[in-house]
Amino acid sequence: MHTPLPASSPSPSTPRSISRRTFLGRAAAGAFAATVLPRHVLGGPGFQAPSDTLNIAVVGAGGRGASVMSALTSENIVALCDVDFGYVQRTVEGRMTDQQGTPRPEYVALKDAYDGATRYADFREMLDREGRTIDAVVVATPDHVHAVAAAMAMRMGKHVYCEKPLTYSVHEARRLREIAAEMNVVTQMGNQGHSGDDGRRLLEWVWAGAIGPVHEAHIWTNRPIWPQGIAYPDRPETPPPGFDWDLYLGPATSIPYHEGIHPFAWRGWVHFGTGALGDMGAHLIDHAYWALDLGYPTSVEAAGSPFGGPRGRVDSYPLATIVHYEFARGGRDPVRLTWYDGGLLPARPAVMPADAPIDRGGGGMLIGEKGVLVYDTYGYNPRLYPQELEEAYRDAPQMLPRVPEGHQMAWANACKGLGEPTCPFEYAGPLTETMLLGVVALRTGYGEKLMWDGLAGRITNNEEANQYLHREYREGYAL
Repeated sequence: MHTPLPASSPSPSTPRSISRRTFLGRAAAGAFAATVLPRHVLGGPGFQAPSDTLNIAVVGAGGRGASVMSALTSENIVALCDVDFGYVQRTVEGRMTDQQGTPRPEYVALKDAYDGATRYADFREMLDREGRTIDAVVVATPDHVHAVAAAMAMRMGKHVYCEKPLTYSVHEARRLREIAAEMNVVTQMGNQGHSGDDGRRLLEWVWAGAIGPVHEAHIWTNRPIWPQGIAYPDRPETPPPGFDWDLYLGPATSIPYHEGIHPFAWRGWVHFGTGALGDMGAHLIDHAYWALDLGYPTSVEAAGSPFGGPRGRVDSYPLATIVHYEFARGGRDPVRLTWYDGGLLPARPAVMPADAPIDRGGGGMLIGEKGVLVYDTYGYNPRLYPQELEEAYRDAPQMLPRVPEGHQMAWANACKGLGEPTCPFEYAGPLTETMLLGVVALRTGYGEKLMWDGLAGRITNNEEANQYLHREYREGYAL
């Protein structure tokens, strides 16, 4: 029997930024900071002094890790951790030019930075050895490693940027939020649309009353674009040279290697990923969750095609799902949010013209009493229907700051006491819990409504379903 999650406030809030003085006072940087020369001695305008540069380590340096780090080459990338450096090299070198052969400076700079960084296969060893050197850690592994790597880094007093979804399980999301608060570190989840101009504009339209009170939200994606609904192969295979399968497993229980997992298709396997909902929910649910201040849901219910695997075994997520969330919103007008994946789409509202575009790849729709707001993945391209609403609200006031430096650099700057992170774990934790409750509902059984007590962090009407809020960790790994 699993114990309930620790109680936490359901209302995300913005964390305090650490001051420049506090940042420099950390043990890892204190001795160095005392010897740094003033900026005016070292260089002129545009010069970045060493004291203004973060020492960053990355866990999961290829794929998404390389994308994140390509925006952080102004900082000092001191250490890399990956279980397949051949893939890391192919990723970076493959992105150094665009399809026309034009150099991409950010990846040219990333290759230089990676070439000068110390390499590790095990993030635990990297953090142990580099702990006095690094200020901040980027975690961009598959989902199942996020929480244990991020928790270890934060407990060492390191600022953390963690790719979406923040964690593999509901329990992990709550614990990371709590650890971040305990350690007073700067955090950011990697849902970059949260910092985008379009997404912020759509929030301002909602808050200005463009579509009136909202009672329904519909969110969809064409994912999975990787294998799902299939059984895990029973025939073990030999990992390729240079790929450490045991370290790849990390906290997950041991299973035989199969080539159809790394580097991309892990998302569909229950052992490692969180399916289409976990993969894209942080990008798509985010703006509805933020705009409507949804907090924790009161219930969740799911249906879909079968999981993959022989009878009695759950290997991969369904090919398509629908998840219904209900939000009481603390006595305000309730909201029902519905998630669709596998290419399923919501019905088109009557006020939306038949020829109005809907991006089948992914998007969201907020249905209000005055009209409808539709947006694409990452909050891109928001539009209002009836179309005259766009003209009426063209000059709606700007209520949110814009983030010209981008999502990753906003975090790096906040680590230096220069502003705030845009999607800290205080917000990302409850958002991730909400997303992953949909996965719990899928695991519990199609069509069963689960009642959620957000403060207590437990399902109240199905004790057995609470087992899916957690996962067991292999020896040597702990949250």
